[in-house]
Amino acid sequence: MKTAPRSTRPGGYHDTGPGGLDAEKFARWYRDEMTRLWRELDLEALSRAAALVLDARAKGRHVFIMGNGGSAAAASHMAVDFSKTAEAKGKPRVKSLSLTDNVPFLSAVANDHSFDAAFEHQLDPLLKPKDVVILITGSGNSPNLIRAARLSRRRGAATVGLLGFDGGALRRLVDVPLLIPSVQYGAIEDMHMSIGHIIAFYLKQAR
Repeated sequence: MKTAPRSTRPGGYHDTGPGGLDAEKFARWYRDEMTRLWRELDLEALSRAAALVLDARAKGRHVFIMGNGGSAAAASHMAVDFSKTAEAKGKPRVKSLSLTDNVPFLSAVANDHSFDAAFEHQLDPLLKPKDVVILITGSGNSPNLIRAARLSRRRGAATVGLLGFDGGALRRLVDVPLLIPSVQYGAIEDMHMSIGHIIAFYLKQAR
């Protein structure tokens, strides 16, 4: 099967998959790509990420989640799932917060400093040692996430990267890299969302 050429867009973005297919054949290709990614999912890394969030819940630490674009939406969804969906009688709730949701703050930092500082600037007054920081990205090369990861490392927080492609620069900066080895953004984002759901429902039933 012929694969699509790489895009010339900055940042190493790729096209969406094989070209020239009708909708049914493209759907079959997408399904096969998702099946492959599920089979190759690093369950050990996923388990380590879940354990960090579980420990944060037990010890009252914060879980900060962030991303750009579709990953920003995933961060918001994940924060709700960890705090609300994972809620269970007799257990503390996760102190989860999406750093993508405060639009006035994000725009103020972007306007007065740069968008590269948007997450770092939010984390700075809040982040404590042993907190958990989850960074969601396809490319792994977003400057604002890299700066947030470096701050987290300096503060002694635990970091999880939900990554795509080859993981980018962020893969080497996080404690738990959870790589989705695909060049198809939709498939990467689908897997990231599924990882969030797995962790949330794990938390709900964990003793």
